[in-house]
Amino acid sequence: MTVFSSGLRSSVELKNFRTLNTPLLLNRKRCFGISGIKGHSAVGSSIDPRRSFTKKRERENSLLDGLIADSSFYLATYPQLLQPSSDSMDLLPDLWRHEYWLPPGITWRDMEQMQECPRPRDLLFALPLALGFIVLRLVFDRVVAPPLGRCVGLRNRLRMAVAPATKLESFYTQQNRQPSQSDIISLMAQCDKTQRQIETWFRHRRNHDRPSYTKRFCEACWRFFFYLIAFLAGLATLINKSWFWDQRECWTGYPQQPIERAHFWYYQLELGFYLSLLLCVSVDVKRKDFKEQVIHHIATIFLLGFSYCSNYVRIGTLVMLLHDSSDFLLESAKMFNYGTGWRKTCDTLFVIFAAVFLVTRLVVFPSKIIHTTLVLSMEVFEPFAGYYFFNLLLMVLQALHVFWAVLILRMANKFLFLGKLDKDERSDEESELEEEDDDDDKGEGEEKDEEGECCWERSKDALNAKLKMLNKSFVLNNLTNHRAAIVSKMRKAR
Repeated sequence: MTVFSSGLRSSVELKNFRTLNTPLLLNRKRCFGISGIKGHSAVGSSIDPRRSFTKKRERENSLLDGLIADSSFYLATYPQLLQPSSDSMDLLPDLWRHEYWLPPGITWRDMEQMQECPRPRDLLFALPLALGFIVLRLVFDRVVAPPLGRCVGLRNRLRMAVAPATKLESFYTQQNRQPSQSDIISLMAQCDKTQRQIETWFRHRRNHDRPSYTKRFCEACWRFFFYLIAFLAGLATLINKSWFWDQRECWTGYPQQPIERAHFWYYQLELGFYLSLLLCVSVDVKRKDFKEQVIHHIATIFLLGFSYCSNYVRIGTLVMLLHDSSDFLLESAKMFNYGTGWRKTCDTLFVIFAAVFLVTRLVVFPSKIIHTTLVLSMEVFEPFAGYYFFNLLLMVLQALHVFWAVLILRMANKFLFLGKLDKDERSDEESELEEEDDDDDKGEGEEKDEEGECCWERSKDALNAKLKMLNKSFVLNNLTNHRAAIVSKMRKAR
């Protein structure tokens, strides 16, 4: 009775115990004949009811003793029956082994005994939040962003209309957006057009597919508002915490550290936002660092999810706050870059962003965050699988920081020596498609030639019209003078 009463405490454990012992219970009922007790008691008055009841009690006690013995056997064979389980952990039991997620000597049962502890199933809240962010962004792009765009003087570029060409369109959509010289020669034979006409058509077609300034502004505006609100909210919740000033406090009492409600929602909102960015990556503006951005989103999602399950919440909140501190400055610079007449404001914001980015990502992040997780954490627990995985994700983020820092330093170099930031270089970290720079240069030259030819044609027509008018006036003047001379001669003759 001791094993039976102390082992099976929760409803889940009772359910597991009954599932395992159902065949055994049926077999023991058949062996002891419990199902036939009622029939024997109804045979006749020759059987004493008290004696029948006593035999029934003896059989039940024998059955119960057998079940107790079997339960001790099953509990010794399957010790996981004594561990608390959740629906998410039951799906992949090998994945949720505590050796992977928690330091040595700590089990999930120890975590369950703590109040307000982070549970893996809490991460499911991020899925509806991600869908909610997508819907909210659609509303934001139609209601909030357009008035702000008009305030900064947002204007879209005028684009040349693309002439319909079936063969060129099929080549553009099915084969390549930038045809080679051999492709152009074959298209010249198929379409009966010159090389310059084909190149101009492909250039106009690529320009037609590029996102407008309005779409870019809406995307930058949406991210700016989220990063700004997340940074202010995170700073308000962390400014009074001991681990914000002393990173050693991140490991005081680890991993049995209760999570506050504010930090719970901070995690959920950040995770839901990055999930929404990953879901919308196919429809957002594709930039030069598209692959790096996808890697960054995936690494951030894994980092947030793993740090929450392993209760790395304190160090995770510092990582999120550190990233949000410079992201909203970048998005604000992009917003003014798409506007008209905000060049000095845009340059100032970019310089501030570059300084904050280089300090937080290349100095504070490795010296405070990575040093804390790699070195200071070893003062509290021994390394385990989650320790290596978490630090690996931090190293991936640091590699991306170095990549973006090189691009920022390149732009800063141009700013210092040229006195201004080139538009295309400014967007190297958040830039347009790779071929846009070359296409714009070629396009501007060819468009200037075309405009020059058009202007010459118009001026030629105007000159011809003026010459005709002058000729007509000259002829009329000659006729008038000749007539006046004849009249004067006739008067003299008279």
